[in-house]
Amino acid sequence: MNNSFVNMASTGNFDPLNASIPATKVEITVSSCIIHGLPFCVLYTQGMGNKEWREFGRTEVIDNTLNPDFVRKFILDYFFEERQNLRFDFRLEKALGGIPGKKCGTIIVKAEELNNCRESVMMQFCGNKLDKKDFFGKSDPFLVFHRSNEDGTFTICHKTEVVKNTLNPVWQAFKIPVRALCNGDYDRTIKVEVYDWDRDGSHDFIGEFSTSYRELSRGQSQFNVYEVSVVQRTNTLTRFVRMFPLSQTGNPAQPTSLHYMSPYQLNAYAMALKAVGEIIQDYDSDKMFPALGFGAKLPPDGRVSHEFALNGNPQNPYCTGIDGVMEAYYQSLKSVQLYGPTNFSPVINHVARYAASVKDGSQYFVLLIITDGVISDMAQTKESIVNASCLPMSIIIVGVGPAEFDAMVELDGDEIRISSRGRYAERDIVQFVPFRDYIDRTGNHILSMARLAKDVLAEIPDQFLSYMRTRGIKPSPGAAALHAAEPTHPNPDMRGGFFRGRGGSPK
Repeated sequence: MNNSFVNMASTGNFDPLNASIPATKVEITVSSCIIHGLPFCVLYTQGMGNKEWREFGRTEVIDNTLNPDFVRKFILDYFFEERQNLRFDFRLEKALGGIPGKKCGTIIVKAEELNNCRESVMMQFCGNKLDKKDFFGKSDPFLVFHRSNEDGTFTICHKTEVVKNTLNPVWQAFKIPVRALCNGDYDRTIKVEVYDWDRDGSHDFIGEFSTSYRELSRGQSQFNVYEVSVVQRTNTLTRFVRMFPLSQTGNPAQPTSLHYMSPYQLNAYAMALKAVGEIIQDYDSDKMFPALGFGAKLPPDGRVSHEFALNGNPQNPYCTGIDGVMEAYYQSLKSVQLYGPTNFSPVINHVARYAASVKDGSQYFVLLIITDGVISDMAQTKESIVNASCLPMSIIIVGVGPAEFDAMVELDGDEIRISSRGRYAERDIVQFVPFRDYIDRTGNHILSMARLAKDVLAEIPDQFLSYMRTRGIKPSPGAAALHAAEPTHPNPDMRGGFFRGRGGSPK
């Protein structure tokens, strides 16, 4: 059987999209395996600082299928520095009886950052001598277009109408954004499947062909005639390391201490840690973070250490998730005596040693320091930052308490690039914010933490990209997975960990 398709229209009719595209847009595609019926999906987003869910949008309704693959996408603004909670509700247009609480299927969610491609294209297709699939008739063919993804999978992006009872269909012309077809990559594979429509949803597969937007843009010609074949079908960002020092004078058992462990609310250190950590942990696949401390007398002999495991296990300082780091922080406050001086440079040098071993872009390191503003080794710290500015790492400093933070502002380097011994930092890698500027006056700690995280993480993407661009490092095709491995791991990974500092305040 000679199954072929002809692209009947030129793709030269381009119109810019009406809506402007922000710097970061993400397209979310939803599919599922659920109960039989007329399903559709509703997406809800949650406001920052409260738990109110608001409907963002809904997909089309798909008739009679156990495996809906929705064409309509959700396009959202993506903010690296915010936790954006999403809820997907599956509903049936016609209510069916069921058992409450019973598992009824699996939802598949895929996301891709959209390119700033503002073109659209008008296309029309026809078929010639398609296979006959209906016993008493011919076929009722329709087309399904799929865009290829970076991981080799495909995402549905368009469906044509059904043309009834014909083996030589002519589908209506349709207009589609180029970014929906290929996300601005003209050579990305576009797969087109041909089906015979059945009323019960069990559409018969006729065949498929592959093309690209570059080929389609040639218009109606011999280049856009495709054989429809039946094939066998088989069904960095980065790892984050956080180091947070604990160093604040005062007994953690006393309410006057910034480390006070109240049974009713988090202290300032814990709020800062939780605010930043809960956002950044989503960029680490195994959620295992090394949590180290400095500036304390350790049991049993009371020796002063500037590098010890908060969980008490120097061979394995990793904690499971932010909750594990929080638990290690609280336990260390009960077992060590916070003690000066407060030295930042050992912590920075510790992370820098790891970062220096993987300068190929496969990993990026972030150091989180929570401090009361006291620093005992300013000159050494400035030198450490200058040395680290050529490495794949960033430093976040959160100031807590009422102290002046002049030294931290100097380390930030927003006004004057930090220097040491006549050498200037290659790039700005430090971001400092005082937590008190983000405390909500109504006492809403959730809102306070959300505001802090938004600002403190705002510079990380640009710092990450600046390192990669200055060294000509481009994303590798297989770098989408996030990993929490040793510094020799081949995939991009943003590493994080925590350090604790002197005489009483987490830094």
